[in-house]
Amino acid sequence: MAMNERYEPQAIEKKWQERWQEAGVFRAGARPGAPKKYILEMLPYPSGKMHMGHVRNYLIGDVYARFFQMRGYDVLHPMGWDAFGLPAENAAIKDGVHPAVRTRENIDSFKKEIRSLGYSYDWTREVNTSEPEYYRWNQWFFIQMLNKGLVYRRFSKVNWCTGCLTVIANEQVKDGVCERCESKVLDKELPEWAFRITRYSQELLDGLDELKEWPERITSMQRNWIGRSEGVEADFAIQGSEERLRVFTTRVDTIHGCTYVVLAPDHKLVARITSPGQRAEVEAFARKMAAISKTERTEEGATKEGVFTGAHAINPFTGQPVPIWVANFVLADYGTGAVMSVPAHDARDFDFARKYSLPVRVVIQPAQGDKLPEGGSLEAAYTEDGVLVDSGEFSGLSSDEARRKMGAKLQAEGRGEPKVTYRQKDWGFSRQRYWGTPIPIVYCEKCDPERKGQPVPLEQLPVRLPEIDTEAVLTGKGEPPLAKVPAFVNTTCPTCGGPARRETETMDTFVDSCWYFARYLSPRFDGAPFDPKEAQRWLPVDVYVGGPEHAVMHLLYFRFWTRVMKLLGLSPVDEPVKRLVTQGIVNGPDGRKMSKRWGNVVAPASIVEKYGADTARAYVMFAGPPERDFDWSDDQVEGAYRFLKRVWVLATQHQGVAGATATYEGTYEGKALEIRRAAHKCLKRVGEAIERLSFNTAIAGTMEYLNALYALGTAETPAEKAAMAEAIRVLTVVLTPFAPHLADEIAEAYGARDFVVTQGWPDFDPALVVDDVIPYAVQVNGKLRAEVRVAADAAEADVRAAAEADERVKAALAGKTLRKFVFVPKRLVNFVVG
Repeated sequence: MAMNERYEPQAIEKKWQERWQEAGVFRAGARPGAPKKYILEMLPYPSGKMHMGHVRNYLIGDVYARFFQMRGYDVLHPMGWDAFGLPAENAAIKDGVHPAVRTRENIDSFKKEIRSLGYSYDWTREVNTSEPEYYRWNQWFFIQMLNKGLVYRRFSKVNWCTGCLTVIANEQVKDGVCERCESKVLDKELPEWAFRITRYSQELLDGLDELKEWPERITSMQRNWIGRSEGVEADFAIQGSEERLRVFTTRVDTIHGCTYVVLAPDHKLVARITSPGQRAEVEAFARKMAAISKTERTEEGATKEGVFTGAHAINPFTGQPVPIWVANFVLADYGTGAVMSVPAHDARDFDFARKYSLPVRVVIQPAQGDKLPEGGSLEAAYTEDGVLVDSGEFSGLSSDEARRKMGAKLQAEGRGEPKVTYRQKDWGFSRQRYWGTPIPIVYCEKCDPERKGQPVPLEQLPVRLPEIDTEAVLTGKGEPPLAKVPAFVNTTCPTCGGPARRETETMDTFVDSCWYFARYLSPRFDGAPFDPKEAQRWLPVDVYVGGPEHAVMHLLYFRFWTRVMKLLGLSPVDEPVKRLVTQGIVNGPDGRKMSKRWGNVVAPASIVEKYGADTARAYVMFAGPPERDFDWSDDQVEGAYRFLKRVWVLATQHQGVAGATATYEGTYEGKALEIRRAAHKCLKRVGEAIERLSFNTAIAGTMEYLNALYALGTAETPAEKAAMAEAIRVLTVVLTPFAPHLADEIAEAYGARDFVVTQGWPDFDPALVVDDVIPYAVQVNGKLRAEVRVAADAAEADVRAAAEADERVKAALAGKTLRKFVFVPKRLVNFVVG
């Protein structure tokens, strides 16, 4: 097939996309005996339009998937839709279009754009989390986890939007207000369903040590979020009362310096211990705190406020009374809701003590260096370990030793015990929304007077979302939308057959994304969420690509869920992902994050229309390492387009050599050998770069290779023609991960009968990637003076002779006495002179 003289991507790209689809070239499972690679990008929320962040995210996985398919692996590279969620419901509230209708329209639009970019997805495994065939299994998991004690109903403080009159998630609270309606968000105690993720806190923490191929910043964020603390719980008696309050501290070695205790304003003891004279002030403070969200109260930079209760606690070590305060920075649901305050050795306690003129008592001195002054003269808290002073029998001990002995004493006396706590809380997942998975619970007044709830029988799953009058039900106000649908709410009790009511809240959409990677393994399987045999074949995911903003939510939740799947006998692995790649942001041309607000959004469709998908792919992958942000550049897009045009022109110029390699049986020398050297060096360089996920380096290597082929000129002899035919074949190979349409078009013109991706990635010839001539750095007394090029197998004497013949080296050695000659093979020589 003769190639056109002009490179016209729009004329070839759709053709190849259709051919790939018809041939099913990217269907997983076609090579059951081959090693597997499961490559996955975080599934998108179908908002209707792709942005450049999507393009980059999916390209990282696509390049890797194509490469390993060429390397002979059985590659699973699926795509689906995270289709439930607030945006579709909010849009329905705004314009009256049912979320299901809008979601389907958005998926169709999004999918069309994805196809236009030539991604290598196995579309036979597509999933949509808003379809009953999917969310049925969310409900199945709920019931299994309920039976295992991993799901429970609780009363909890939630984020209550005073405008929407509903619960919203933490991520929807921005600076104390609702991100949608900008109304104030309060803490409100409501019943909710929760996953007992804290049962797995230590497992999740220990598992981080095994994630050797995850970015350190992600594992650090999860480590901090889980927040393991080792310390002790100590009981402080309440003066003049039988009551006790328990505090948790990691620094029991400082307890002799405790000068006050702080309770959360809503701690259960506050009402009972507050003195009559302080009651009005304490109650007013508690009401004030109830009107402020806990996020706002505890965020960095928030002013520390408190009120004295009039009560005192007895320090369990000194026997001395210390005042009990309530303050905004202590939360009832964090730790024990009570904190012992040691201002000399804690920065927050120090600031609070100075503000309210509370005593500061130094009980830790540095092991070395200057001693701390008396507490009243202290300018800042000393928070490091050291040696105990003014601490009774423990004075003179190191902090480490004191912590051990003081914890043991508390336990022996029955006034406390060593304790491990976690910052992580159980995951409250019920939402007062329509567009989510219905929670499969019914309430029967006869069988369930305490309203604990009964699970729907498994054979009745899925509990489907009802058809609704969008405008009447989705108002964004008041009770959950499902509560406004009598046909949904009213049901029969699975135990007694009498009247019952369904749960009207739905599941957090993070549930959908906890296990979708496993549903891809067998998306039509009807006996379980997925086929355990397929899990044995494909799990864990080998490479997972997504944004770092998901570090402590999705990426933590699906690690928890994978352990649950193993508990249920579904998954053979504890960890869902072997290697995590977190991509950087694509900024606008002005250096700011692309946003409609700034008017700097570049639509992928506009680039594809003007330059073609291959240009968009090549530019985005060449712009920088995957993990780094980059600024969009129209000039560099033009540069990527010119690069691909040069590839096209080279291929048209040499089309006459097609098939020459197959018929040539001679040797390669001179220019023919140089052509082959360039090709095999490129194969090696690009392949190694892709394996490292260094895609910009891979494209740079391809560009250098193209320049080398142009420089070598026309192929004239049979050997040169055979070498050039091989070189063009190599060019299509290294281009396929990045510009697959162009690569297949050239390959077809040169006689290929199969897609390049199915032809395999050739092995490079080690003999052809070794240079005949290599550079040596020449130093005199360790200072670089010159560089000489010698034969790769040159002996030490030959290298020295070449170095001494260089005029710059001669000048540096003139009049000097040689003391020593240092020879480092294939790297450098050094003349040591005096």
